[in-house]
Amino acid sequence: MDLGIRGKRALVCASSKGLGRGCAEALAAAGVDLVLNARGAEALEATAAAIRARHNVGVVAVVADITTEEGRARVLDAAGEVDILVTNAGGPPPGVWSDWTRDDFIRALDANMLTPIALMQAVLPGMMARGWGRVVNITSQSVKAPIAALGLSNSARAGLTGFVAGTSRQVAPHGVTINNLLPGIHDTDRAVSLDQGVVKAEGISMEEARARRAATIPTRRYGDPAHFGAACAFLCSQQAAFMVGQNVLLDGGATLATL
Repeated sequence: MDLGIRGKRALVCASSKGLGRGCAEALAAAGVDLVLNARGAEALEATAAAIRARHNVGVVAVVADITTEEGRARVLDAAGEVDILVTNAGGPPPGVWSDWTRDDFIRALDANMLTPIALMQAVLPGMMARGWGRVVNITSQSVKAPIAALGLSNSARAGLTGFVAGTSRQVAPHGVTINNLLPGIHDTDRAVSLDQGVVKAEGISMEEARARRAATIPTRRYGDPAHFGAACAFLCSQQAAFMVGQNVLLDGGATLATL
């Protein structure tokens, strides 16, 4: 399928690896020029070089912490006018409700709610003026069904979801869509971090921790970031113009919900 977005320009956050890179690769395969962002220069430059060579699209790499005001300013200045925004940031650490302080919640809100909101506020006016735009926020399956150990993520991402629910309807008349992608466990560094926590807490091997988690997923495996990226690219396509304010689960069926 031709997604109809060749020649568009996308800003993909936290895109040197994992789900962000999966999204960047899929957009590049559709002919989209990219602005990539991550905190680690080495991994980011390697990803940018690989995507340029593989897909023959323009790629600008900006090393910055997107969760800070200074970092966002640097990225947005380099990005210029973008047609597609994919927001993404690492999730806060797991824990127990009684362990978290106000500062812990503020950090989670900054990274997983206020940062994507600030990015949308920066790029939506231009998209609306040009009559076309796509925003995809990478959130979490915890928006649909909370994960007890991820209370910080549950809280911050639910707040972002509420913002998108209203804002997406306001910008839709101008040819701009905003939707959220809700990943379950994918084969990324985030999964490794969560599994290491289980290894440490229960004194089991990494292989056993992965096997236990995979057994809770109906597909019996972790997700592939490339498949996640393909779903993101579709939401950015011309064909997805009638999808507005949706929360799309990509979790292998792990979330037990009818709707």
